Amino acid sequence: MNGVKVIPRLLRLTPDYPFKARIVSLILSKEPERALNQLSSHYRVQAPNIKIGMPKGQTKRRGCYSASNRTIFLSHRDILYNPYILLHEFYHHLRSQGEKHRGTEKLANEFAREYLVEYQEALEHISEICSP
Repeated sequence: MNGVKVIPRLLRLTPDYPFKARIVSLILSKEPERALNQLSSHYRVQAPNIKIGMPKGQTKRRGCYSASNRTIFLSHRDILYNPYILLHEFYHHLRSQGEKHRGTEKLANEFAREYLVEYQEALEHISEICSP
């Protein structure tokens, strides 16, 4: 095709992939607060609070969300940089607007996975463009 490299993988990227890839990148770059602020702005909700240390009765989990005080609780500081857990808990924040929780664990898992897949696809796309 006249020296043009066709990249079929590009068809798998959604219109939101730059945003989703950037969010994961911010979390991995140790800027979780910035990622949560951008997510909150994107979804037009107030940013959640973050607290290190789990509430009573939740100590065996790595993270949880409390709708009553709009707080993502994380078991330890390193979890702040885990995009899967942070995005999973943000989904609960997103679905708890109005203090009534309307999300499920399955949907929170899918939400987080979607961001990670878009990030991986973006990395692969960049790699293919930059390879000789």
